[in-house]
Amino acid sequence: MITFNSVSKRFADGTTAVDSLSLEVPDGEIAVFVGPSGCGKTTTLRMVNRMIEPTDGVIEVDGKNILKEDPAELRRRIGYVIQQIGLFPHRTIRENIGTVPGLVGWDKKRTQERVDELIEVVGLQEDSGDRYPHELSGGQQQRVGVARALAVDPPIMLMDEPFGAVDPIVRTRLQEEFLRLQQEVQKTIVFVTHDIDEAIKMGDRIALLSQGGHLEQYATPEEMLASPANEFVADFLGGERGLKQLALISVSDVDAQSGPVVTLEDTRAHASEVAGDANTDWVVVVDDARHLRGWVSIEELNGQRNVGEGNIHAFSAEVKSGDSLRTALNAMVTSRTGVAARVGEGGIYEGIVTHRLINEELSKPAQHTPD
Repeated sequence: MITFNSVSKRFADGTTAVDSLSLEVPDGEIAVFVGPSGCGKTTTLRMVNRMIEPTDGVIEVDGKNILKEDPAELRRRIGYVIQQIGLFPHRTIRENIGTVPGLVGWDKKRTQERVDELIEVVGLQEDSGDRYPHELSGGQQQRVGVARALAVDPPIMLMDEPFGAVDPIVRTRLQEEFLRLQQEVQKTIVFVTHDIDEAIKMGDRIALLSQGGHLEQYATPEEMLASPANEFVADFLGGERGLKQLALISVSDVDAQSGPVVTLEDTRAHASEVAGDANTDWVVVVDDARHLRGWVSIEELNGQRNVGEGNIHAFSAEVKSGDSLRTALNAMVTSRTGVAARVGEGGIYEGIVTHRLINEELSKPAQHTPD
């Protein structure tokens, strides 16, 4: 959808902000530009809608050279969200969202229907439409900014640190809400951030830039974490690359071990045998329908006829298929058993996640993006 062919930007004072950048942003994906201050990430984003003109090279949008298009027409086809939001303070939320539809000539009925739809899509209260920006929280204002960018259903969105001005809790919620929304709308998005954790969470691909607008690596988050292109990339990713990798892998991506499983009716002798075979001093306890009941140590079953008479403990944390391996690891660290119990729909026991499974996942070679 977006192609940079040897694109450079040099300013009048001789500063090179972007240096011969070449990459492609596939249709329907989020490409995150990240790097230190002065690396040219915002300049690159603003060249896409010609708010900044490139010095050299060609930028194509859907196969067309943007320098041959009318800038105003181009910008109306590209949604734009910035950190400061940029809402018109004297206009209501409805009027703010309806700005671009009005510019491109939509009639009032069509505009109103689209505004109503977007207020619901971005998770705003229905009565928010008649309020003014100063009456909303920072997070709500940011949702309005996203709604305005989506108003005429543009195929491309440019997002310049869109969640940087809100507190960490609201930021996390906005990130998750936007990723949910992207599953529905499937826009091609160029997203700028200075935060590598946000880049890893939000991006289908990450472009890591260094000073002077040099592209150091362009890859999926998984590939970049597993195989940094050079020392600069490795240093920028930080010392917790393994944990960052685990945050990208779902529990459902690994085959949970069955674990030492017994039922409430099983005898202590059977539980002891199962634990011995698994080289543990505890067993997982389920009921006849395989609902997870918890775990119990073999020692605590002394004098008991069956497992159900023992002191059954809940696992410190149960993990579900959609949880990340990082969440599972956190549960394992705080657990007496040293494992995470995986449960499916309705609390059905599916197995245990162990340190060995996590180590095996981290040792797998990176899945390289095809050229």
